[in-house]
Amino acid sequence: MTTNDCFRLGKITKPFGFKGQVVFFLDVDCPDDYAELDSVFVEVKGTLVPYFIEDIAIKGNKATVTFEDITPQEATALVGCDLYLPLDILPKLDGNRFYYHEVIGWHVIDSEKGDIGTIASVIDYPAQAIFQIMQKDKEILIPVIDQIIDKVDREEKIMYITAPNGLIDLYL
Repeated sequence: MTTNDCFRLGKITKPFGFKGQVVFFLDVDCPDDYAELDSVFVEVKGTLVPYFIEDIAIKGNKATVTFEDITPQEATALVGCDLYLPLDILPKLDGNRFYYHEVIGWHVIDSEKGDIGTIASVIDYPAQAIFQIMQKDKEILIPVIDQIIDKVDREEKIMYITAPNGLIDLYL
């Protein structure tokens, strides 16, 4: 299992208590969806290592977790490590809903300008996520908001948008 086969769930932020528990920051829309986790992959020195969960308590976007067979020292060593889960456990989305990792490489068709390029990445700023679209050597930045996205075509890997007037012209 590699990080290419997984999605990033979050990060281990600190140890908790004296029994080897840790605190997860869950970087997901619905943290409660992960309340029944029985295992997680922890990225340790570039390698995904499976850890089995004995107990998990979620409050907001944080979870207090007890791993099976782990000492307090081992738990402390995991602080700062990223957490991953396999992509195949993600629920399938339909309509105009999508996962950010899913749309990388898709073409973007604007209702006025036509094909404006390919999504190179989704920059997830705290205030607003942004599509980074590359058209040859030019970068176009478009906010990820429902009002702009007209249609998501998963089969053809195309996103149809209506960008705000003049936004694309700023980049071309």
